Amino acid sequence: MGYAHDFLALFLRWAHVVAGISWIGSSFYFMWLDASLKRRAGMPDGVKGDNWSVHGGGFYHTQKYMVAPEAMPDDLHWFKWESYATWLTGFALLSVVYWANAELYLVAPGGRVEPGVAIFWSVFGIVAGWVVYDLLCRSPLARAPMVLFGLLFVLITFTAYLYGHVFSGRAAFLQTGAMIATVMTGNVFFVIIPNQRVVVADLKAGRTPDPKYGVIAKLRSTHNNYLTLPVLFLMLSNHYPMTFGSPHAWVIVAIALCLGAIVRHWFNTYETGAKGVAVAWQWPLALALAVAMTAYAGLASAPSVPVASAGRTVADTEAFAIVAERCAPCHAAAPTFAAFNAAPGGVFLDTPERMATNADAIVAQAVTTHTMPLGNITGMTEAERATLAAWAAK
Repeated sequence: MGYAHDFLALFLRWAHVVAGISWIGSSFYFMWLDASLKRRAGMPDGVKGDNWSVHGGGFYHTQKYMVAPEAMPDDLHWFKWESYATWLTGFALLSVVYWANAELYLVAPGGRVEPGVAIFWSVFGIVAGWVVYDLLCRSPLARAPMVLFGLLFVLITFTAYLYGHVFSGRAAFLQTGAMIATVMTGNVFFVIIPNQRVVVADLKAGRTPDPKYGVIAKLRSTHNNYLTLPVLFLMLSNHYPMTFGSPHAWVIVAIALCLGAIVRHWFNTYETGAKGVAVAWQWPLALALAVAMTAYAGLASAPSVPVASAGRTVADTEAFAIVAERCAPCHAAAPTFAAFNAAPGGVFLDTPERMATNADAIVAQAVTTHTMPLGNITGMTEAERATLAAWAAK
């Protein structure tokens, strides 16, 4: 059963990545297409602009209507299942990995909440995130897009801060990403596609479509576009404990939100043909934010590294006794911990030689960021972490 669970997680992760590539690819393409449209003489009434492209040896001519064409075309292609498939596979992956093993992946070390309670807050956070966001977008704030986006930034950052007090660092980042991703798919399912269906129904009935539906959908689509890169960062971060392992990891989330949005803004601006200052400030600022994130992660993690007593030397045998008890139940050729059939990440710590080979990883995961053991399931103490720090420093 263990291998079956692992393969289920693998296939779901694979499907999630494939669906995500499809959704992000189509989203980025249409944002580029919208920005690249040119108004030319002789265009039909109601056409905003057109685009000529070449790809794969063929030429493509695309036109965009301000609202809709006068009559429905025979074939109309919808872009929705990319979003739905991404969310469904992500939800399934969250269930199989984080909820099914909540005591390992979801619960914060020290057992601040029980696994069942953590799962409840995980589900509640995903649902509540969409409800609050949707209410804000339906409020008068929708007429002030920059104010609304600034408020969303504050709310997402504050949510990440709250998650850090309920979930493990890794789960807090993933949960924040899942909440944002749910907002993005909710925009497609509850707003963008229904609004498009209203326009299509009006065309079929011979009525003139109301432009407001396009305006509403455009606001949600723009939010999706600017949130895409931060979501990707949060989802990838679970492989890098220096991001979620710092005491104030919500700061990393705040920087990632800004960094991703600024990079995306450069692409959106550049693709309109803008030059000069309009496309000159984003990359320097993005680089500065990346440096700031790196520096902050290093400084924030430093105080959590136990400082060994002056002159203390820890023998390999003493260090291995800790590793054998706290780490090797999972990181062994034949793990004794029931959740694993093979050593996570292919890291083996079941002999002194293997422990020495992975000394840097032990310090990073168990000493600097406290992300290992997972959920501190084996009960590693601060004194033991200090001992490992002294051993690695000799």
